[in-house]
Amino acid sequence: MTEPGLVVVDKPGGITSHGVVGRVRRLVGTRKVGHAGTLDPMATGVLVLGVGRATRLLGHLMLTDKAYEATVRLGVSTTTDDAEGEVVSDVPASGLDPDAVLAAFATQVGAIEQVPTAVSAIKVDGKRAYQRVRDGEQVELKARPVTVHELVVGEQRVVGEHLDVDISVRCSSGTYIRAIARDVGTALGVGGHLTALRRTAVGPYDLGAARTLEQLEEDPSVLPVAEAARAAFASIDLDEDEAGSVRVGRALERDLDGLTALFDPSGEFLALYEPRGEVARAVAVFV
Repeated sequence: MTEPGLVVVDKPGGITSHGVVGRVRRLVGTRKVGHAGTLDPMATGVLVLGVGRATRLLGHLMLTDKAYEATVRLGVSTTTDDAEGEVVSDVPASGLDPDAVLAAFATQVGAIEQVPTAVSAIKVDGKRAYQRVRDGEQVELKARPVTVHELVVGEQRVVGEHLDVDISVRCSSGTYIRAIARDVGTALGVGGHLTALRRTAVGPYDLGAARTLEQLEEDPSVLPVAEAARAAFASIDLDEDEAGSVRVGRALERDLDGLTALFDPSGEFLALYEPRGEVARAVAVFV
């Protein structure tokens, strides 16, 4: 079995995140593989997987910022807010004023209240929203606070009677790019949906670190858990006395700035600790 660590996949389109997990389970020889945040089947790009005990890192990685490149089609609304759904409205949008388009996207930047798309993995009374929609139920999700740190509008292209707009987004975890497309289309009075979505980064892991499934078939190695932790979190190397305390989850007399990865003198990753009151306490111990 492969050692514990992370696998950063450049997910292809047309496959679910769970499908990628299944492929990687076979390649690394263990069922203990999980992912930090799903990507829709249509979407491509960075999908971070944990192998073995590194799966316990994933919950903490899911809280990090993400980056995307996307194309929004203005003039067409769909049931899923992306190209996989059924068209529910189709109106001319090729004559939209470019400055009005820029202004509409500008309203999506900063701390906003966003209603997730109905076809999402959010649970409603214990059942996934997308499953409720598939079962014919009407799903209305509540708005949630998210942060869009940066949204850059690129090329605007007339495609028939519609307008395609390329955007780059840096945002907090939990932000739906599909919802941005929907809300901008609504603000402009023409509707909108995503025709393309590529995740370019999850926290410190970007496309430069990602490998395709074909590359993983040839070399199914992982990013060792110690390297993964150093890349994702602030880190401290301990002396042997402190390392002994951390191995059993004792509090440390340390002044930490936030969630921190702790290592023993040999470089072994021991735990994630965070400041609580006057001391640092264990969030998760990995040995």
